[in-house]
Amino acid sequence: MTQRIGTAATIRRVAGIATAVLATAALSAGCGTTNDTSAGGTGSTPAASPSVDPKAVLLAAVPVEEDPGFRFSIVDGTDKVVGVVDPAAHAMELGLSQKNDDPEFTMDLTFRMIDDKSWMRVKLKGISGLHEMLKLPKHWMTLDRTKLDDPTDAPVYEGTDPANTAAIIRTADTVEDKGNGTYTGFADLTNGQDVATAVDGVDVAALGEAARKVPFTAVVGPDGNLTSLTLDIPAGGKQKAITFVVRYFDFGKAPKLSAPSDDEVRKAPTSAYELLNS
Repeated sequence: MTQRIGTAATIRRVAGIATAVLATAALSAGCGTTNDTSAGGTGSTPAASPSVDPKAVLLAAVPVEEDPGFRFSIVDGTDKVVGVVDPAAHAMELGLSQKNDDPEFTMDLTFRMIDDKSWMRVKLKGISGLHEMLKLPKHWMTLDRTKLDDPTDAPVYEGTDPANTAAIIRTADTVEDKGNGTYTGFADLTNGQDVATAVDGVDVAALGEAARKVPFTAVVGPDGNLTSLTLDIPAGGKQKAITFVVRYFDFGKAPKLSAPSDDEVRKAPTSAYELLNS
């Protein structure tokens, strides 16, 4: 399923902005730092029958609504988004951790979405009293999409393919079956908005013609589920070469998702929306 919007991309953008905003606020308050410190396998599968199109086989392995819940991770350069998809509940949770060096603190940002309802949680470690200073509760915060500058960009459940792997695979002219569940091909990163959303951290224009033929390797597990997709994105302009890796794993073993209980939730304050709207 193609994603409606890019929540994984959104959380990377929000986390980057939020860390910068929090760092500025912490420095302005003269806060000192402290020293507070606080996968699924890819088994082999039989080679596809010569009469079966490898591209069709690979696309069929992308998670769908009928699949059990699973975990995922998306590594785009140095950023790593992790999460859970619970198709039965129309729910998704995803998070990202950001570390700031000056002042020194860590921010863990998590979204949970069930249908069109969304909650956000921010955990700050490294500076005592930072939550209170920034007026950010440590609890889950209920988000009101009408208070976002762009309500259509609100994080909501987007389906079972959070990394838009199907959109990437579809751009390949051909896919080659290498056996043992491994498939290779070339993706065209210029082919549509869905692909651009999937690799939002990549300066596709700077890649020039190389963006039209980016090699990828995908692995399908013995259960028939896509377990990984790796794009080897070359350097271009000021951008270094990037290895973009998606992993889908723990099918049927991931935790079920539900709305946070009343005692876990607070109404999102103005400061939360300031982060999201920055």
